[in-house]
Amino acid sequence: MSFAREAGRAIRSTLVLWVITALVYPLVMVAFGQIAFPFQANGSILTNTQGQAVGSALIGQPFTSDRYFNSRPSTTSYSTADPQNDPDTILQTGVSGASNLAPSNPDLLQRVQETTTQLQQAGIQPTADLVYTSGSSLDPHITPEAARAQITRVATARGLPPNQLEDLISQNTDGRFLGIFGEPGVNVLRLNLALDALGS
Repeated sequence: MSFAREAGRAIRSTLVLWVITALVYPLVMVAFGQIAFPFQANGSILTNTQGQAVGSALIGQPFTSDRYFNSRPSTTSYSTADPQNDPDTILQTGVSGASNLAPSNPDLLQRVQETTTQLQQAGIQPTADLVYTSGSSLDPHITPEAARAQITRVATARGLPPNQLEDLISQNTDGRFLGIFGEPGVNVLRLNLALDALGS
């Protein structure tokens, strides 16, 4: 068999594989995602009662008002800093990631103490996830215990009965994946959107 024939066969095989793996397969996966999982494939975007997009169910965002359940702390302020104006160097190491500070680091100890004091002054029993940041700094969830710790503050600010907020937390608590993996969590954005839907 000649070299030219072998080379031609290799080139044709390469082109066929390229078409399959670089064009056909990705397009099939995009179509499958749009048909079977459109919400997830399009970024898990959540909307408010007016139908406006307010965020993704996968990315946390800061809530500081007493009228809302607060998210856990973030080393990047949930990447809300302006890259063109970032005096606190929030985005210095990128838009996601932990602080990588050792447990004995004075800066970390000071931040934890300040956060704990702020929570206690607000009448909130500090929980680990309300004091410590997540590994990604973009975690959209808090534990049900952390959400319940904020009920009194939110109920007072909105004039709602605490048991109504307790029910709201239960309705917005995600269970373990497949019933066995991970721990139950409350998506803070979903919870706060449900809170706004009450109209108080």
